[in-house]
Amino acid sequence: MLIRTKINGEVRELDGEPHTALVDLLRDAGYKGVKVGCREGVCGACTVLVDGRARHSCHMFAAQVQGREVTTIEGLGTPDRPHPLQQAFVDVGAVQCGFCTPGAILSARALLDEVPDPTEQEVREALDGNLCRCTGYVKMVEAVHLAATRLREEQR
Repeated sequence: MLIRTKINGEVRELDGEPHTALVDLLRDAGYKGVKVGCREGVCGACTVLVDGRARHSCHMFAAQVQGREVTTIEGLGTPDRPHPLQQAFVDVGAVQCGFCTPGAILSARALLDEVPDPTEQEVREALDGNLCRCTGYVKMVEAVHLAATRLREEQR
C-alpha cells in the first residue's frame, strides 16, 4: 500500500503494509530519532506528533497516517539551529543516554503548543507517557519550563 503523508513538512509516499506499526514505517524511511522501546505504548521512546498531538507510534498502524501530518525529532530543529526545547534539554542537563529524549521533547512540544506557560503539574502530566531510566524527571521539567520562557520571549 502506498501511504501518502506529510513528515516533517515534506509530503512523502511510503510503501508499507497497512498493519505495519508506524514506528517501523518511520524508521525504515530513515527517521532514526523515532526509537523502538517496549512496543506496548508504555515507554514513550517512539513518540511522534500526529497532527500536533503526541502519539506512541508503536500503537498506530502506518495506514492511520494516510493524509495526516507527522513530526519526528528530526523535524524539530537541526544541529546548527536546535529548537528551544532541544537546546533547553542540553542546557539544564536533562539528557543522559538520550534514548527517551526525542519522545520526551516531542511530548513537551505538544504541550507547549497548547499551553505556552504550563504549570509543573501540566509538564509532569505531559511527560507521563515517557519513561526515563537515567536522569529522572526533575531536569526534564526544568528544561520544559526554560524552553517555555524562551519561546514566549521570542514571540515578544
